[in-house]
Amino acid sequence: MELKDVGEFGLIDLIKADTIQDANSVVVGIGDDAAVVLPSPKQLQVLTTDMLVEGIHFDLSLSLPWQLGHKAMAVNLSDIAAMGGVPRHALVSLALPQRLTTDFVVDLYQGMKEICREFRVNIVGGDTVASPDGLVINVTVLGEVEPRNLVRRSGARVGDWVAVTGTLGNAAAGLDLLQMEDWEEEPFAWPLVKAHLTPRPQVAAGKHVASAGATSMNDISDGLASELNEIAVASNVGIRIYADRLPVSSELDIAVYKLDKLPLEYVLYGGEDYELVFTIREPNFNLVSQAALSNFGVKLTRIGEVVGDATGVTLVHSDERTEKISPRGYNHFR
Repeated sequence: MELKDVGEFGLIDLIKADTIQDANSVVVGIGDDAAVVLPSPKQLQVLTTDMLVEGIHFDLSLSLPWQLGHKAMAVNLSDIAAMGGVPRHALVSLALPQRLTTDFVVDLYQGMKEICREFRVNIVGGDTVASPDGLVINVTVLGEVEPRNLVRRSGARVGDWVAVTGTLGNAAAGLDLLQMEDWEEEPFAWPLVKAHLTPRPQVAAGKHVASAGATSMNDISDGLASELNEIAVASNVGIRIYADRLPVSSELDIAVYKLDKLPLEYVLYGGEDYELVFTIREPNFNLVSQAALSNFGVKLTRIGEVVGDATGVTLVHSDERTEKISPRGYNHFR
């Protein structure tokens, strides 16, 4: 069925079912001029928004609608996680070209609803408009954080350890595989492709790390090099990391031979991992690392330390050679 056959309000009726995961926190959801929600007592509100544009952020030939919906929501949940918060409510706005079907839009929302169900996030409103060209998806998420657990980029201190969640570089390698032929035949490929198409925001780990005393934190959306430089600049510190400590999956170790790239290229500059990089005092890291693995199945890896004032980010290779790493991650206007 085409969009013109159902119209804007008919489309809203199709997608508004199963959008509320925590009814106790919603007074008015989809269907009125504005949503009305109940904030939790003594919590700070955390707001974030991300826009995905067809041809810039995604290629419809490389992903299914539900995968695209999942990712559009996940990237926002990851931003809330990077502040030490918990996502609560989402607003979704779509600019839809006429060539898309109602089934496509319903499947797109299904991907959003699935990840919202997992993290108990309510979709409480948004907007739908016609697009003269490509698909545009804009998601806004409202989260909450205890004041004492709020983590910013600007709190890193000399002597802090630098650590990350999970493994890095998988998502960028997955995109490269998707753009090749016959990637499905490779036994190592699917975990990398999955990391690109349906990333997992580290909400539980982010809250846990924040409550354990993280001094700064970023989610790794634009590449580790970019995120570390943002922390270094915001905190007015220098950061040193070690190449042989950067966590790389076994699948990426194999894939680089087919993709003809170095693992470091994916880890430092690939982006879209949506893992977390954070700084924390040494005693706190030892405690939080054990708990994260046992409680959430998330491995934390120490990759370096904060070393001085305003000296940027330095990479130390296994042969002790050093180099400055610049923020070469994704940048829309570079």
